[in-house]
Amino acid sequence: MADKALISDPRIYAQYASLVRLQAYAGQFSFLPSLKAKNAFSGRHQSMLRGRGLNFEELRHYQTGDDIRTLDWKVTMRTGKPHVRCYTEEKDRNIVVCVDQRSNMFFSSVEMMKSVVAAEVAALSAWQVLKEGDRIGLLVMEDQSLQWLKPTRSQNALLSYLKQLSQANQRLNVSSQSAAHQSLTNLVQHLARMRLRASTIVILSDWLDADAQTFDHLKHLQQHNDVLSVMVTDPLESNLPKNQHSWVLGDGEYQLNLSSAPDFERANQELQTQLEQKRAWLRELMIVKRLPYVELNTSGDHLSAFRRAIGGA
Repeated sequence: MADKALISDPRIYAQYASLVRLQAYAGQFSFLPSLKAKNAFSGRHQSMLRGRGLNFEELRHYQTGDDIRTLDWKVTMRTGKPHVRCYTEEKDRNIVVCVDQRSNMFFSSVEMMKSVVAAEVAALSAWQVLKEGDRIGLLVMEDQSLQWLKPTRSQNALLSYLKQLSQANQRLNVSSQSAAHQSLTNLVQHLARMRLRASTIVILSDWLDADAQTFDHLKHLQQHNDVLSVMVTDPLESNLPKNQHSWVLGDGEYQLNLSSAPDFERANQELQTQLEQKRAWLRELMIVKRLPYVELNTSGDHLSAFRRAIGGA
């Protein structure tokens, strides 16, 4: 567990009370469709029914195969052409938010740790899903384990989930190191083994260890689910300052020494190439289901940026 003084800093560690207070922001955006609003999830929660439904959707000309019980006789008599009334029915959904809380997320050069950004966006999403009447589940990825918190509509259960999320966040420290098996590829494979169907899966990570295999598995997962992938970045990870005399970079196992301008140039070029490749993979994945590419950073504007990205105010 980290030092208590550091834990109290909301820029470094996610505070349980702060995650709970995010309930106040639920309703400022929506995971539900709106036929009039330009919402990223428009049309993904409702299905057209040929028969009696919950909400009137549209009046249209009769087509072969339509249920005659849906005929609108008044309009049919007035126009001389058969018209049917179409309805929509809301389907029950599971939303699963996967939150990367491994040591690679315990980093920031600006304002907020990447791990805090992911935790707060996860909490905001959870409150929004609960407000819309769907079930919310969390899958928290830590350095040594995965926590599966099954989908629920219970506010008390969600409060317990947020408590566990904040505790996972506060277990991170400068000496944290991920186990070899705790990779994004393994996370996606774990989701596939859960055999989720017709679910919305939100993955919050920096995608640092993602590779072509990771995205191949995501494509298979996406065949039966909507997968919204959110990338959390920090500017220092792709643009090392060149005005420093020397840098020593390490990941707990390997070290890299940078001591000249050409060293910095090569390092920055490689970092930017890797980042652009992951962006391209994510954009390609999102366009299949016409979902937005969402990238958040550590500047502290992540909540507003997330709401804007999926069609909120």
